[in-house]
Amino acid sequence: MAFSLFLPFLLYFATLAVGLPAQTALLNHASSNNSSISARLFAELEELARIVDISYCVGLTGLGIQKPFQCVSRCAEFENFELVTTWNTGPLLSDSCGYIAVSHLPSRPRIILAFRGTYSITNTIIDLSTMPQEYVPYPGDDNDDTHNSDLKSPNTASLETSTDTPPPSKPPKCSNCTVHTGFYTSWLHTRKEILPHLTRAIAAYPNYTLTLVGHSLGGAVAALAGLDFKARGWDPRVTTFGEPRVGNKALMSYINGLFDVSSIDTPERKANNKFHRVTHVGDPVPLLPLDEWGYKMHSEEIFIGKSALPPDASDVQHCIGDEDPACIAGSDVTSAGWGIPTRFKLWQLFFAHRDYFWRLGLCVPGGDPKDWYRKYPHHGDDDGVYGEVNEL
Repeated sequence: MAFSLFLPFLLYFATLAVGLPAQTALLNHASSNNSSISARLFAELEELARIVDISYCVGLTGLGIQKPFQCVSRCAEFENFELVTTWNTGPLLSDSCGYIAVSHLPSRPRIILAFRGTYSITNTIIDLSTMPQEYVPYPGDDNDDTHNSDLKSPNTASLETSTDTPPPSKPPKCSNCTVHTGFYTSWLHTRKEILPHLTRAIAAYPNYTLTLVGHSLGGAVAALAGLDFKARGWDPRVTTFGEPRVGNKALMSYINGLFDVSSIDTPERKANNKFHRVTHVGDPVPLLPLDEWGYKMHSEEIFIGKSALPPDASDVQHCIGDEDPACIAGSDVTSAGWGIPTRFKLWQLFFAHRDYFWRLGLCVPGGDPKDWYRKYPHHGDDDGVYGEVNEL
């Protein structure tokens, strides 16, 4: 839609405010109630928000990421990271960009896949939202080129060596599952690009935690990637920020089942689970595509209830079930402001949809132009807001 076409230009002008010091991690404030997340989980999510923000250096609006791990944005904050590869499948509705990096000691040992959002998120959601298709877990071997459609069995026959060949996919059946065509296509394009690199990285670092993180469209792709990797016997940890609704109720139950989600989970267990879906009050994207079109949310939501940046741990809470009325689903019903439901406030793509611990989506020095968002604290203020990150 026309609205989304202006977004790259506004972001370009925003990048003119450069030359800022790098942002430091937010302080880990203590939780104030039983539903608030722990300081440890707060620090983990805040770090992952910075990690996924770096993915915006890949693609048409970014300046790239170079080895060993260098970019004009936040790369210097992660001195123990080693870049494996970046990918960019194109600027169309099903575009996908991101990077794979390895995090070495003394940082937490991880193989990280960071999935970037798209600047055409409204087009991707709305133009393709009326075209759900059957969700097909990937049967058989990736080298099987007997299928004509990459939508069902992508051809990865170009893999040359055993170290490039991922384990075969053996997923459980997903009965009556449908998936958003655009998100599904984006993952299939991404899948062929990253599997050889990821397989080699896992072989080289078998004891490193496979960590997936995505923002916006990248959150949807990360969720589908997590399902694929689970089916291969890998054990991914997935965190998404502003993830849109990926499919129908059956697919959401499938995600919950594969990631061992329980409706009676305690906050302690939720903090240690392997899928976190982070939402932010006022963000329309987690409410799209519409429920009326058959799209649903899955569980393991963590909700940031504070509009302004930055949040404290007391502003971030665990949610119950797939659509907790105390979290993003309820914010659509109780939304004020001209009587417009949150899901239709597309101007919030500039604000609430990018405000996940930091303002995401700009590959510039420091990660965020000064005063881009007037509620954001000024860098360098001695107000106790920022502090050093604690190694987990």
